[in-house]
Amino acid sequence: MRIKKPELVAPAGDLEKLKVAVVYGADSVYIGGKEFGLRKYAGNFDFEEMKEGIEFAHKHGKKVYLTANIFARNEDIKKVDEFFDSIKDLGFDGIIVSDLGIFKKAERLGIPIHISTQANTTNFESARFWYELGAKRIVLARELSLEEIKEIRQNIPSELELEAFVHGAVCISYSGRCFLSAYMTYRDANRGECAHPCRYKYYIMEEKRPGQYFEVFEDVDGTYIFNSKDLCMVEHIDKLVEAGIDAFKIEGRMKSSFYVGTVVSVYRKAIDRYLQDPEHFEVDPQWIEEIAKCSHRSYTTNFYFGKPSHNDYKFDSSKYIREYEFIGIVKEVLEDGWAVVEQRNRFFRGDVAEVMLPDGTYFVQKLDNIFDLEGNPLDVVPHAQQLTKIKFDKPVVEFAMLRKKVEE
Repeated sequence: MRIKKPELVAPAGDLEKLKVAVVYGADSVYIGGKEFGLRKYAGNFDFEEMKEGIEFAHKHGKKVYLTANIFARNEDIKKVDEFFDSIKDLGFDGIIVSDLGIFKKAERLGIPIHISTQANTTNFESARFWYELGAKRIVLARELSLEEIKEIRQNIPSELELEAFVHGAVCISYSGRCFLSAYMTYRDANRGECAHPCRYKYYIMEEKRPGQYFEVFEDVDGTYIFNSKDLCMVEHIDKLVEAGIDAFKIEGRMKSSFYVGTVVSVYRKAIDRYLQDPEHFEVDPQWIEEIAKCSHRSYTTNFYFGKPSHNDYKFDSSKYIREYEFIGIVKEVLEDGWAVVEQRNRFFRGDVAEVMLPDGTYFVQKLDNIFDLEGNPLDVVPHAQQLTKIKFDKPVVEFAMLRKKVEE
């Protein structure tokens, strides 16, 4: 049986992250403009950045999708035509929508329309409905099991593509339709302004005992009752393909370039390993070690193998696990092993760093030779995005990233 290569879809919150995703192995990226996307507080793209990003991706044979997946109010709908007129000739490979009004307006762009997970497609009749309207791809609701996805695949046209999230943060609300943020902070999650109240610390207070707080379940100081662990399906690539999923989506347009590069490179290796020999696919323990080096919560498989239990939530803290720190990214390769590195977190002369390359390999480098751009030696690089010159023992390339182990 011929197996279709799954598409690896990566998040790109800004232009640098788009380029990182592309060179680290993504097949496509999804980005947002300054309006109409659900990540209003990501860097997002202006029109010139969109143009540059699309040209860069297409040069590398990759695709770019535009997110316009808010649930629009009247005031939003009135502005959509002007926005679409501005981007229609930029060369997007698809647009991701959830609102029927925006869907209708997107048809005139003449590009494939993908239905966002926000539309919470949970059955094959809904998928058929979107297909009959003209949708090319369905980004499935995150609440589906592999068995349910298989049944959807068996009952829809073969040309209708299915995409599913395989990695990243999980929303506590049904397909992201949450009103907690709007209620508590007047920031509407369904229009891209979520304040993430599911990550807050909560207490119980009985109405006749005002000011007297009680613990909830586990922590004497309170509990994070909505705090889901992060999704990670890298160990189950074979099962995702066998379920009929055409595209594997990584969450994280608000995450760092380091996160994007690390996660994309690991899933790239896992997918390629599977395609080489599907019948004998085995998980490489190094994938798990590598993916744990970027900031994350504890991992879960969410709904894929059944309804999540209490083990899929972390009640005592919403803090990320950070074993490694992103300290720099190579901006320009010079002669004789030198490169220009842009600082992302403070580092010192003598630090031992791992240099992560876009091909998924890395090497260890002691940072003995650090200079500013005028040639003055530096003992510390303390300033955000400070440019330095560093001598490397092995060849590096643009977008190589430096990380160092966090001291306990």
